[in-house]
Amino acid sequence: MQAVATKLTGRRGDSLLFEDVSFSLQRGQALVVTGPNGAGKSTLLRMLAGLLPAESGTFVLSGDDGVAVPVAEFAHYLGHRNAMKRELRVSENLGFWKDFQRSEAAEGLSIDAAIEAVELGGVAHLPFGYLSAGQQRRIALARLLVVSRPLWLLDEPTAALDRRSDQLFAALVRDHLAQGGMAIAATHQPLGLDDTRSLVLAGRHRAASGSVESWS
Repeated sequence: MQAVATKLTGRRGDSLLFEDVSFSLQRGQALVVTGPNGAGKSTLLRMLAGLLPAESGTFVLSGDDGVAVPVAEFAHYLGHRNAMKRELRVSENLGFWKDFQRSEAAEGLSIDAAIEAVELGGVAHLPFGYLSAGQQRRIALARLLVVSRPLWLLDEPTAALDRRSDQLFAALVRDHLAQGGMAIAATHQPLGLDDTRSLVLAGRHRAASGSVESWS
């Protein structure tokens, strides 16, 4: 599988956020998107997920045969919000996402196994709103595990996590990459990942272009 962005340009209203952003990822690779506030990191992630239109340019996700596949069916998007109902139990929230995103080619972990994977065994019966902010974020990460999808699009994925949970997140991503997955993460914080590429968005008050640095 391969993900290729070609000369993407993004705007917010009348403001140009970035232009000519291009990169490519293969199985087992990750891209970390950085830049100052307002540079367009979240906008770029939403464009890649198909939630916002690009001003120009393309983003194509293709299978091993080179044929393009729908991003909505082959990617997980985790934004600033956790996309969980506070009044529903943790198991009910994860059950919804497992049923909603299920496909024959996308088997993932069981709900209980996903909760254990984020080290929160015993909370399945609790309303999501009862959990702390850090626990809620870890359950949002568990959503990535209940249905297997090759591309993870992550916007500030470690928000509200403590140091131990940061390490847990990094381990989950490393395991995903080791299984042939791909990840694109926008962040202000180090993610604890090795062998990633870096895409730096300069911001609208500087040259609004994106540059991909070499493997670090």
